[in-house]
Amino acid sequence: MLFPKKVKHRKWQTSRKSEARLNRPDTRGITVAYGEYGLKATSASRVRSNQIEAARRVISRTMGKAGKSWIRIFPDRPVTQKGAEQPMGKGKGDPDHFVFEVRPGRILFEIDGVPEDIAREALRKATAKLPLKTKFVRREDTHV
Repeated sequence: MLFPKKVKHRKWQTSRKSEARLNRPDTRGITVAYGEYGLKATSASRVRSNQIEAARRVISRTMGKAGKSWIRIFPDRPVTQKGAEQPMGKGKGDPDHFVFEVRPGRILFEIDGVPEDIAREALRKATAKLPLKTKFVRREDTHV
């Protein structure tokens, strides 16, 4: 699973949960940059490292040995959790897992080197492993 090798701060403060702030479209990572086809988020969510790994596995198995895939997100935000049946107080819990906060418009995965129908199927299966809504996108041919 993906997680940072080293972090400056072990525990982060909880971010604001405003719907307007979460659903504001992303401005970075919104174009298909490496491959021919991509999976674009249409809703906001926190994606855990094990969900990213599950999606990566299903993409690579569906494509077989042909093609190449890229993961465009990395879980660098630590989420803490207190132990079960702990009384209130006694400070913040220990880091439990890492997440990436996805906003609408972000490209999550990219695929190249396979026909469109296989790419569509691989990204459809990957969507089932993720906690957000997505859509299949194709690289825009801008060169003449």
